[in-house]
Amino acid sequence: MTRPSFTFGQRIAIAIVPRLAAAIIAIIGITLRFEVIAEEGTIPATPPPQGIFCFWHQCTFLCSWYFRKYRCSILISQSLDGELIARTLGLLGFHSVRGSSSRGGAAGLLALGSVLGKGEAVIFTADGPRGPIYKTKIGPVKLAQMTGEPIGSFYLLPEKKWTLNSWDRFFIPWPFSRVIVSWARPIVNIPAGAGPAELETHRQQLNDALERARLQAETHLANTRR
Repeated sequence: MTRPSFTFGQRIAIAIVPRLAAAIIAIIGITLRFEVIAEEGTIPATPPPQGIFCFWHQCTFLCSWYFRKYRCSILISQSLDGELIARTLGLLGFHSVRGSSSRGGAAGLLALGSVLGKGEAVIFTADGPRGPIYKTKIGPVKLAQMTGEPIGSFYLLPEKKWTLNSWDRFFIPWPFSRVIVSWARPIVNIPAGAGPAELETHRQQLNDALERARLQAETHLANTRR
């Protein structure tokens, strides 16, 4: 898979922006207080995890800090934005597989399948990189079908935050904020021979699980707000 070429100015940005972004994430991240909750019968993942995990794109800042020790691999596009994200996450301990849902997606899924074959974990921004918000793409379901791995769903919600005016309503937590880490029951047993209609059913099940995790976090935060 051929990497794109970047202009001189873009190479300067690639050299500077990831270090700055990782530093900001770390400076805020070390002040945060995480509280883990889960649906009944669900065991939250702990390092070192195995399998497929999904979250909504707006949680990316929080996930990049909270899951840095999990050493997950993530599918990232080969665009300039993707290069900046890959390098930022690499500084925080993540591994990246380069591809996208529109270009190189099949190759990206095969590479993620190789990661899972080694007993490691992969992670998806389920509605990213362009949305629409809270609508899961089919990629994680296809990967689960290929590998037989379960799909875990989680959501991170800061008690105090800035919310950007972006398609995903991106969160940046306030320093020293409490953060709810909410887990839903995993999606399991996606048949290898499942057709498009059955895959769509599982995609909707994953969407529902992610939304349950989000609503569970919002309810818990509302009931325990200080």
